[in-house]
Amino acid sequence: MAQKIEKCFDKLYAVVMVLCKLFLIADVCITSYAVAGRYVGKWIPFIKDPAWSEEIVLTCMVYMAFLSAALAIRRGTHIRMTSLDGYLPGKLIWVLDLVAYILVLAFSIVLIYEGFNFSFMIGQRATYTSIPWLSKFWQFFPVPLAGIAMVLFQLEVIYKHITGKGGDKNAD
Repeated sequence: MAQKIEKCFDKLYAVVMVLCKLFLIADVCITSYAVAGRYVGKWIPFIKDPAWSEEIVLTCMVYMAFLSAALAIRRGTHIRMTSLDGYLPGKLIWVLDLVAYILVLAFSIVLIYEGFNFSFMIGQRATYTSIPWLSKFWQFFPVPLAGIAMVLFQLEVIYKHITGKGGDKNAD
């Protein structure tokens, strides 16, 4: 049963990683086209700098930032303070790690709750300046989306920490 759940988490991780890569590719392509439109478009008339490029690039960057934070939770690659670990008893370190994991889980739940509130209440009322038919919901939606992924990955980290199978994949 644990192996099946681990495979589900592996697939979820792969999906989030693919999404991050797609948003990065979109960022690079849109930015390249916008730069070409600004500087080369003077001589090649069919290449124009689209007005919407900056807002869409920003939206892609928001998706990448939040979703990659979820990936870092699963791999245990967030910045951690471990300078005192060599001086503290192992059991205390274990408890402090568990408390930290629970705090991250609580923060992830806040991201979901507040992210959905913000996305639906404010995001649906605002629109992109250069794309007035598109709701800003899509710019704010990565917050709760990443929160969901963070909760799932953090639950896996907590389970592994409690069962002794490793609290994170990169722990020393």
